[in-house]
Amino acid sequence: MTVALTGVLFSAQTASASTSLPSKNTAHHCVRHTTGVCGWTHHQKPRDTYETAKCKDAALSYSRHSQGTCSHHHGVRYWFK
Repeated sequence: MTVALTGVLFSAQTASASTSLPSKNTAHHCVRHTTGVCGWTHHQKPRDTYETAKCKDAALSYSRHSQGTCSHHHGVRYWFK
């Protein structure tokens, strides 16, 4: 999938269960995840540049891999990477 935002093209890659995520969330787009939605496209902003996701119970996640992110917090609501 390719998304055009203000003249810039982003190619969304799919995150596999063991995908290592970027260390910072400054790209303002997300890899395609199987659960949750990209916070950037839903007008959400992370608390800082290292936040990976916001969980469904409002807990913040700083996980380095997509697998298991927010697993004890009812799943991911918004991804930032």
